[in-house]
Amino acid sequence: QVQLVESGGGSVQAGGSLRLSCAASGSPYSIYCMSWFRQAPGKEREWVASHKVHGRTDYTDSVKGRFAISRDRGKNTVFLEMNRLLLEDTGIYYCAAGVRTCAAHEDWGQGTQVTVSS
Repeated sequence: QVQLVESGGGSVQAGGSLRLSCAASGSPYSIYCMSWFRQAPGKEREWVASHKVHGRTDYTDSVKGRFAISRDRGKNTVFLEMNRLLLEDTGIYYCAAGVRTCAAHEDWGQGTQVTVSS
């Protein structure tokens, strides 16, 4: 089982930036897919971005051009650089690991709160 610990959340004004980090431990191998999800108040959790081990990245449409996911494979650490934050980016951000595929994430972090204010 992979343990995931997120950090870097906080409060920021609209238009500002935050950088989230997620450190994975417990896996002797590179994790195939590391992703970020988020859950806004009163809404279902949604996928935000994924980084596959070979370098491919994917983003949900609402964050394209504003967010960037990157990864330190040697340390199984994934980052989410969030720029030009909008009020609707507010939510709890979760890191998730898919050992073999991005279609299924077996392990999840505890989440980190991101609050964007006007």
